[in-house]
Amino acid sequence: MTVLRAKGFEIYKSWLAQAAQVRLVDAVRGVVKAAPLFRPETPHGKEMSVRMSAAGKYGWYSDQTGYRYVTAHPNGRAWPEIPDEAMQIWDALTGLDRKPECCLINYYDADARMGLHQDKDEADFRWPVVSISLGDDGLFRMGNVTRGGKTESIWLQSGDVVVMGGDARLAYHGVDRTRAGSSTLLKDGGRINLTLRVVE
Repeated sequence: MTVLRAKGFEIYKSWLAQAAQVRLVDAVRGVVKAAPLFRPETPHGKEMSVRMSAAGKYGWYSDQTGYRYVTAHPNGRAWPEIPDEAMQIWDALTGLDRKPECCLINYYDADARMGLHQDKDEADFRWPVVSISLGDDGLFRMGNVTRGGKTESIWLQSGDVVVMGGDARLAYHGVDRTRAGSSTLLKDGGRINLTLRVVE
């Protein structure tokens, strides 16, 4: 395993071995069975290219009224619990007693992307965000705490984990594209990104 640092982001390459990736994907499938993937709208009324779900006390949601955390899936059911396999990664890499209240699940097909954005809908920015990559490679772009300026990009592979804390907690970041067919982890291809967040 190699640890890279760029713009305050800590990137743990190959943190999850193949067997651990398979177990985590199986756990995510259980979550998505209870809380199916959906495609949110931006406040401008445009559908996002990624599909989403969540686990934990909260899920992240967006529609024409804005971005926010909600306590139920659009189908009205409470979100499933965060899988233990994901919580173990949080514990190992943060060492914090404070636990995340949301595990956001983003699914990227070959055409999906995520524009540069900040994670700032949480109440307290002292706590890091932990991001786990599964499946196809994603080109991850890291920016600054304000819009503009020089950015850096890195390909994230299946099993990589990124910790966004300290100076990187409010840095702009996004996914420019995925490299279709670069992983065999997901039967139908694509990329899953899990982000663990303290919301309250």
